[in-house]
This record gives sequence, C-alpha cells and structure tokens, in this order.
Amino acid sequence: MDVRRVPVPTDTRAPTGATNAYRVGDCLVDPAGRTDRLDAAGASHLAVTHTHPDHVGGVADYADGRTVWALSGHADRFAAATGVEPDRTFAEGDSVAGLSVLETPGHAVDHVTFCGEDAGEAFALPGDLATATGSIVVGPDGGGMAAYLDSLRRLRDRNLDVLYPGHGDPIEEPAERLAELIDHRLAREQRVREAIEAGNRVPEAIREAAYERDLSGVSDLATRTVIAHIEKLAAEGVVEWDSERVR
Repeated sequence: MDVRRVPVPTDTRAPTGATNAYRVGDCLVDPAGRTDRLDAAGASHLAVTHTHPDHVGGVADYADGRTVWALSGHADRFAAATGVEPDRTFAEGDSVAGLSVLETPGHAVDHVTFCGEDAGEAFALPGDLATATGSIVVGPDGGGMAAYLDSLRRLRDRNLDVLYPGHGDPIEEPAERLAELIDHRLAREQRVREAIEAGNRVPEAIREAAYERDLSGVSDLATRTVIAHIEKLAAEGVVEWDSERVR
C-alpha cells in the first residue's frame, strides 16, 4: 500500500506551517486544503484523523466522487467541521480502504490512527498523536490526558516500522519516539504536581512554575495542557479541582 505525503500550507500553530495530507492506497487522508498535488491524487475514499480545522480544510473540495468516512458517534461533529455529511462511519478495528482503524483520543475526542502495511513495512498515520520533534497539545476538551497516554501506549505496542504524522517528517523509530512522548508527559505531570505542592492554585501560575522554557506565542496552549494534567490528577484523587482553582 503506497504512501504519498503532500504537505499543505495551513493556518496551523505547528512550527512547520503545514499539515500533511496523504494518499494511501485508495484513500485520501486529511485533505487539509485544495492544492494541485491533491487535485491529482485520485483515490475513491476520504477520511480524516480528526476534525480540527487544519486537517479538514479541503474535505468539501474533495468529497465529490469519493466515499466520505467519519468516526462512529462523531458524524455530526464531522459534518459541522467540514460542511459534508459522511457517507459511512467506522469504529475501532474497522477497515477503511484497507487501512485498519485505531481510536486514539487525547488531542481530540474524535481522533483516530490509520494503520497499514507497505512492502512488508508496518506503518501508521497518527495525525496529531505524535510528531518527530516537539510535543502535542492535549487540552481538557480532547478526551483527557489519561486517554492521550493510553493512546500513545497502544500505538507503541503495535511494533510499527514508521509513522507518518500530521505535521513534519516521518518518524523512523516509532517505539522509541512514542516512549519519549510518554516520558515527557509523565515528567510534565510531575512538575505540575510539584507546582501545586509549592502553593500554586490557578492554571496560569502552575504553568509558569511547571515550564522551564520560554512560552512566548504558545502560553495559551501550555495552559490548556496544564489543565488537562490537573483534570487527570483530580480524577485520580490526587488533587481537588473546581474548573478554576486547585483546592
């Protein structure tokens, strides 16, 4: 199953300034916008890893003549984001044009990863679950930090050969990179706990104590991630949280 990556310039916060669309076998995945290369992509099916705007901008342009798929239970969300009613829905374990579906919430509640094989090499399209460099925003409305960590672990355990992410270059050592992302999140969670133990009670103050790097331009995203960590700790009974302050 041949994989062709087509970077599409988008209004994204990702450092690349582009979102990767893919032609995988007979499926067009994440058509982020209309481009000449995607016009020539062909494929009879269309699907997305999730419905964030920078991944679905071209769905309406490429829906005609293709079977349009959406995650079961989120068809209304898909239609609202794209302006297109899906023809069919899929769920965990289903096949879309030969790609198997793994539900991977955390970054988005409707996030999925598509898995396949190319010349004996096991691959996956993880959308915004992982990138080759940096980390992913995990906000409180994306399914939760616990779900995100579980998604990373489930993908790591599939023993893949390569990942084709939604932004940036392919990930050539998937298990190693996914383990790094898990460790990064757990380390951040520990710093969030330490910030709370030091007396910080609101997300912005916790963020300033938990992050050691300059957050210029991304402080809002970091705050969302901190809230996701707080919600996970609250669900585990480690802290009390009233949606505004840690108690």
